[in-house]
Amino acid sequence: QVQLVESGGGSVQAGGSLRLSCAASGYTWRSNLMAWFRQAPGKEREGVAALYTGGGSTYYADSVQGRFTISQDNAKNTVYLQMNSLKPEDTAMYYCAAGGSSYNPYLARSFWRQEFEYNYWGQGTQVTVSS
Repeated sequence: QVQLVESGGGSVQAGGSLRLSCAASGYTWRSNLMAWFRQAPGKEREGVAALYTGGGSTYYADSVQGRFTISQDNAKNTVYLQMNSLKPEDTAMYYCAAGGSSYNPYLARSFWRQEFEYNYWGQGTQVTVSS
């Protein structure tokens, strides 16, 4: 049974940093599309960043480009989201998402924001940024 367990959320002041982790178990870690989504109160869930584990290509929402970095540790089956220069508008529940193995990387650039690309979701971790 696949499980995605997020950790690393918390409360921080604007300008601060947090690193989120997503540990995958029961999951075939091979050429997958992994992503972080977030959902703020009253808003739809949105894609923040994605990573193709087969080649390391990364994709970011414009709102976080240059501030957030997604990375992987294949040995630990873990994906990270390093968040720097946090802003109050980054406040949200952050979710890890994982797609199936042998993902076609040519689809990633166009579809990484689409929830239907992902088969598994974590329970979420809260990030709160105060001004």
